Amino acid sequence: MSKLVTIFGGSGFLGRYVARRLAKQGWRVRVATRHPNDSIFVRTYGSVGQVEPVFCNIRDDASVRSVLSGAEAVVNCVGILAEKRKNNFDAVQSEGAGRVARLAAEQGVARMVQISAIGADENSDSDYARSKAEGEANVLQHMPGAMILRPSIMFGAEDEFFNRFAAMTRFGPVLPMVGGATKFQPVYVDDVAMAVEKGVLGAAPGGIYELGGPHVSTSRELMQQMLDTIQRRRILINLPVWIARLMAFGLTVVQWLSLGLVHNNTLTSDQITNLQSDNVVSGQHKGFEDLGIAPVAVEAVIPDYLWRFRPSGQYAAIKESAKNLRA
Repeated sequence: MSKLVTIFGGSGFLGRYVARRLAKQGWRVRVATRHPNDSIFVRTYGSVGQVEPVFCNIRDDASVRSVLSGAEAVVNCVGILAEKRKNNFDAVQSEGAGRVARLAAEQGVARMVQISAIGADENSDSDYARSKAEGEANVLQHMPGAMILRPSIMFGAEDEFFNRFAAMTRFGPVLPMVGGATKFQPVYVDDVAMAVEKGVLGAAPGGIYELGGPHVSTSRELMQQMLDTIQRRRILINLPVWIARLMAFGLTVVQWLSLGLVHNNTLTSDQITNLQSDNVVSGQHKGFEDLGIAPVAVEAVIPDYLWRFRPSGQYAAIKESAKNLRA
């Protein structure tokens, strides 16, 4: 019988790429998710019955233990950018990661890959970065040989970075942003999935890996690159931090007054704190070179999925070529 891997958050942005790669390697894939009925699409990544979504609550021991049964490897892709009720940073990214590692060790799971983030720091002012670092420590406490991956901001067809800002260009001539001078090293999501694959297969040793793309750009430069790709002109305005925090506070108040019916995942105070620090590879840990992976550049990928935001959509190239035609 083929080997079994459990992927927590396997239907998410990164998780689905990991599930697809491991299914192609012949592994049986158990996708642990809070919403299995919304994750049926993962079944198409393999043969009948090879990839199955199952319910799991990462905050519950019994739930995590049940989905780890019989697994030879585990991947934890679970992460949040904004807190929502009981799903706060500590419960999900710190305690949740530790719970997965502890129960995996109890059940004799051979290998674990933990998805963290560049900038993870136990002393950070950002709850997101702090909880990521605490999650790493909790994982290594129970699974010392685990692979810890720290990717920079990830891009791909389903991303919430380029897609979100490209969608915003439809609503006016101005594109507001926070932290325009902050540096990023965007990494293609499938490159990160390839790194996970190597960890699960045992083709790379454990330890901390920082994963960044081939180019470092400021947030403003990335927005301009996105605008050039979708062939739109917009005025880029970098909001002062105090105005951004005021907006974040207002959105949080709306969430509170609505008793959580309106969830603020647009802009939070913690995200603003995070945007004050560069998100690039430090050079203090292993990276893509150590994994034998050549990362893909932003410009090689985003035209393949941002074309729908162009004024003429899929017909933009035809319209452009027709300019030189004479009646």
